[in-house]
Amino acid sequence: MAAALFISFRRFKYMNKLNNSGNRSSLLKRTTGFLGSVVNCYYSARTCTRRRATTPSIMTGTTTGLSAERLAGGGCGTYNLLLLRAPAPSLCHRFFTISHSHPMFSARRFESTEVELVRLDHDIHQDDEEYDDHGDHEGTDFPGGKVTFTSEMSFSDSGSCPEKRITCYRVLDQNGQLISRNHCDQVCEELAVKMYNGMVTLQIMDSVLYESQRQGRISFYVTSYGEEAVNIASAAVLKEKDAVFAQYRDPGVLLWRGFTLQGFTNQCFRNKADYGKGRQMPIHYGSRKHNYFTISSPIATQLPQAVGAAYSLKIDNKDACAVAYMGDGCTSEGDFHASLNFAAVLDVPLVFICRNNGWAISTPTTEQFRSDGVVVKGPAYGIRSIRVDGNDALAIYNVVQVAREMAVCERRPILIEALTYRLGHHSTSDDSTKYRPLDEIEHWKMARNPIGKI
Repeated sequence: MAAALFISFRRFKYMNKLNNSGNRSSLLKRTTGFLGSVVNCYYSARTCTRRRATTPSIMTGTTTGLSAERLAGGGCGTYNLLLLRAPAPSLCHRFFTISHSHPMFSARRFESTEVELVRLDHDIHQDDEEYDDHGDHEGTDFPGGKVTFTSEMSFSDSGSCPEKRITCYRVLDQNGQLISRNHCDQVCEELAVKMYNGMVTLQIMDSVLYESQRQGRISFYVTSYGEEAVNIASAAVLKEKDAVFAQYRDPGVLLWRGFTLQGFTNQCFRNKADYGKGRQMPIHYGSRKHNYFTISSPIATQLPQAVGAAYSLKIDNKDACAVAYMGDGCTSEGDFHASLNFAAVLDVPLVFICRNNGWAISTPTTEQFRSDGVVVKGPAYGIRSIRVDGNDALAIYNVVQVAREMAVCERRPILIEALTYRLGHHSTSDDSTKYRPLDEIEHWKMARNPIGKI
């Protein structure tokens, strides 16, 4: 891992000397693949023999991953919200609070049974005055379990897990209306329309290229249906100098940065105009011009690379940060836990954005971890974390805006868990109707669609 961090640091420093995408990762994959290889071998064997079991299992094959899961999942306590006090005034002070608590041990498990809109009992939160003042008491059942919404942006940095599930920050209600008690600044109309256009464009591009694969014109494709808000709204906050380390379900970030539709098509068809010279699988985009590092197939390998890049930015005292995108399946890899630990210890300006869409291919989150989703894993490593509605573009924008400023100004990593839902198949090689009901997909498509919401 130390070698991977060092190599990533050196690569970021001298990235202009390397090929844009064709020779991207021959060295990096060898150095970062050690931890991932053990997990990937286990995961591949488990996927081939996996049956619909009722008992939970942890999708990881390393001692590091198992111990970190227990650390992240253990503990309970009461949150006392305190206002952050920093040396200099900044955007962060107006928008969020940081919660603290004392760690205890707990074996609490959060489960999901069905997808439905729920109204949680008021007496569950009767002792939580802060929630009563700022929450809207409405909740929904994400694939990982029932979650209550709140309009109060609160970052947690305690290493414990509360008895109640951590609330999910949002700006818009289920009908796309602004929550009256929300006090965050809103984006201007011009930016909001541009974000909407970007989400629609991404959806149309997905439809065209998905059908191209079905017609046999390209070999493989992955859609972003249902996760457009996480892609576009987060990218709208980032600066050009911020280094992006994405996964295969984040093309909207590159689209927002100016990568053309022709460029996406060239890469998927792997023609002579492809920046990667046809050496990568489709949807493995990369662009040096847009500071978007080429995507790798093995999941979570981009995370230690992002730590090295962020460390470089810190040493050079650059007014920028690295941003690492991932899915919930990445959190079951050893590279995820090693990266969080290195990022916290080195105090690097890095924003981790996890799209928790409920499914790692066919494995639900309830069979990946016992903890309350992904958000509790950050504080276990000393990383400030927050949960946000991934289908609410304005909430994503606000959270990433604050998180980026904290990462750059305070030189520290931040973890964001965006709760969303994968409307499409995992890829063109998958049939998700084999492991999840059609009415569940239809519910999220009609009632919770991020494009319709904004």
